[in-house]
Amino acid sequence: MVKLFLAQTLLAASLAFASPVLAQTPVDTWSNSFQLEGQPKYGPDFTHFDYVNVDAPKAGRVRLGDMGGFDTFNPILPKGEAAGGIGLIYETLLVPSSDEVGTYYGRLAEGLKIAPDYSAVTFRINADARWHDGEPVTAEDVVWTFNKLIEVNPDRAQYYADITSAEVTAPGEVTFTFKNSTNRELPLILGQIQVLPQHWWEGTDAEGNQRNIAESTLEPPLGSGPYRLASFDAGRTITYERDEDYWGLDHPTQVGHNNFNTYQIEYFLDLTVQFEAFKGDQFDWWSENQARRWATAYDFPAVKDGRVIQELFPQDYNDSGVMVGFVMNLRRDKFADPRVREALNYAFDFEELSNTLFYGQYERIDSFFFGLPFKSSGLPEGEELEVLESVRDLVPAKVFDTPYTNPVSGDPAKLRENLRTAVGLLTEAGYRLEGNQMLQPNGQPFTFEILLNGATIEPVAQNLVTNLALIGIQATIRTVDSPQFINRARSFDYDMIYSGWSQSFSPGNEQRFFFASSTANEEGAQNYAGLADPGIDALIEKLIVADDRETQEAVTKALDRALLAQQFVIPAYTLRTTRSARWDRFSHPENLPEFSSGFPTIWWWDEAKAEKTGGAL
Repeated sequence: MVKLFLAQTLLAASLAFASPVLAQTPVDTWSNSFQLEGQPKYGPDFTHFDYVNVDAPKAGRVRLGDMGGFDTFNPILPKGEAAGGIGLIYETLLVPSSDEVGTYYGRLAEGLKIAPDYSAVTFRINADARWHDGEPVTAEDVVWTFNKLIEVNPDRAQYYADITSAEVTAPGEVTFTFKNSTNRELPLILGQIQVLPQHWWEGTDAEGNQRNIAESTLEPPLGSGPYRLASFDAGRTITYERDEDYWGLDHPTQVGHNNFNTYQIEYFLDLTVQFEAFKGDQFDWWSENQARRWATAYDFPAVKDGRVIQELFPQDYNDSGVMVGFVMNLRRDKFADPRVREALNYAFDFEELSNTLFYGQYERIDSFFFGLPFKSSGLPEGEELEVLESVRDLVPAKVFDTPYTNPVSGDPAKLRENLRTAVGLLTEAGYRLEGNQMLQPNGQPFTFEILLNGATIEPVAQNLVTNLALIGIQATIRTVDSPQFINRARSFDYDMIYSGWSQSFSPGNEQRFFFASSTANEEGAQNYAGLADPGIDALIEKLIVADDRETQEAVTKALDRALLAQQFVIPAYTLRTTRSARWDRFSHPENLPEFSSGFPTIWWWDEAKAEKTGGAL
């Protein structure tokens, strides 16, 4: 499941599995929920999620800041920058609860029914669901949306590759047919589709021009969600207003949610300017991404007098994993040899950065599923070893006998030893150090550029650049704004990029457009490295068809091991909590859900606090 980032029991015949099967939703019967294992917390007659305040006032305004800009309200295009908050307008068939892992409940769909042989799933559309113009949301809208997604967006076509058709099979019912019966998370994947209004997109705008879902647009769109688009200044600000006539106001999954009358997003092109704007009360919430700033920059008056509150929220990371770092573009010949790629990691001195720049706040990443139970460690054994044995001829031999570890530096002696190791690996690959230059086998100097999205990571990248220079490698840093970064990332126009992947508790189909050969040259895919490896492909396919939790964990750990062995990322670091600061105008439920801080979705405007804090309304 992509973290865009999964409810009840299987038929009695399926209970013969030795471990919990991944798909626990009953088959051949209607259910209000879907989950991959165990039982749902909320039954068919639940009235609201336990973690919300059902009496939260509907009032006030929340203002958020974001980097970059936007140039389209079309949410499905693989190009351009879609407006932030567009999900407030549109809705999905199913929505997640925040106090369960991988459990989704019906929203636009009042129920789903899985075929007995798991070859299809049918969704029954909620008869109350309405678009903002009063027209009903239909099964035809769902089919049209699905077909347009795979038509105009290659990523979605890859993601839905195991779905052969979508059709209206009864009034208000849409059935998706699967290529096979082994991909158990497909009902969830389909439940996450943002449904669009066919009648609106096939109609004409105020000037009589035909709309086109395959093109960008800044025409305010029609949705079915709790908010409407109220106003915008293209690329700079966008404001949504709560729809007083929203059809789902009393829906069990919506009670206690979306409590602000106005939801506003302000865009900035410079992070320092954005932080100064937060300090100046131009927006309400700041998620800190810089250790130094968190440790040293919160001494301004509003913090001292309590109008701005700093708070940590570990809940936001409880159900997700991450790999982030310097990703090499394997489409470039200079990174073709894995020994070269491994050598570069020896030049990154995380420990020095931790001492001088990070204030000890971060830990080094050593897994593509860091923070999840799928992280590989030690040597493979049990079912994980069996999985790797089945692809032994397709994966590096080291996955069987060498656990992955990052080099450790932190002082001059350790760094010198690591750089000597790096030179040794480069020499093995045919490189040679002549004077102060590292030469490639073709005799050309080994140089490359690191592409960054804004200036935040520049000091971290400079650590790598400085150390590489000590062994004759000339790396340079190019910092661009968000629109340029996105465009270059989508077209794979870089040598090395600072980026990464978020992972969920149910890894599966999304691994294809992260790491599969089929997406290595597909513009817009998240296969940033251009990885095209038969061993990785084989493991991804085994993961997608895993039919119990133990097998899923074993295959994911094997995949993690194989990905690490490819050495195409210099792993960076992470903090498993949200560092936040906010102007004290809001309140939240006393007990936040286990898997989300809930801001701003289940928070609300607190008039008494706002009076004391001043401004902003």
